[in-house]
Amino acid sequence: MKKLFPLLMLFGLTLLSCGSDEDSLQKIDQIFNLYIQDSSGKTMLNPTKVGSFTGVSFNDELADKDIANVNFSRKMLEDSTYYIEYIAGATRKFVNDEPDGSKIYRSLIEVSLRKKISDTQNDPVVIDSMEIFYRSSPSVFEVSRVLYNNQLVFTKVQDQPNTATITK
Repeated sequence: MKKLFPLLMLFGLTLLSCGSDEDSLQKIDQIFNLYIQDSSGKTMLNPTKVGSFTGVSFNDELADKDIANVNFSRKMLEDSTYYIEYIAGATRKFVNDEPDGSKIYRSLIEVSLRKKISDTQNDPVVIDSMEIFYRSSPSVFEVSRVLYNNQLVFTKVQDQPNTATITK
């Protein structure tokens, strides 16, 4: 029993030290959803439909290499609206410190869009840019604003999804 007691004490202390302080956890809010529609409000991201951008790619403009693909997912809502979900993957560069102590980072992504104009033909590739700014503090890391072709399309609103709609 004397040999077992120190082992039980060590085990108990180990369990107690594994407890977490939830206040010390940083909330991560970096998922960004991009919708592209035409002037009538129809989705332009259907991967098979004539008149839609069937070819989409992201390239990291701040990467060390010229060609640095960035992952994203093309998703569909129940009403057949397609959108792009970007989570992470592009290089983030430090921009500045804010007066509240948070730090601002930015990613710059080249968005290439290929529009299908018939069953056998595509328009030339359209090259757009998307600049994502992040705010980082001890309590949160979040998308704070997004520029698409140098136009502000998203500004963070607490407890709301990070979503922007582009009309082409």
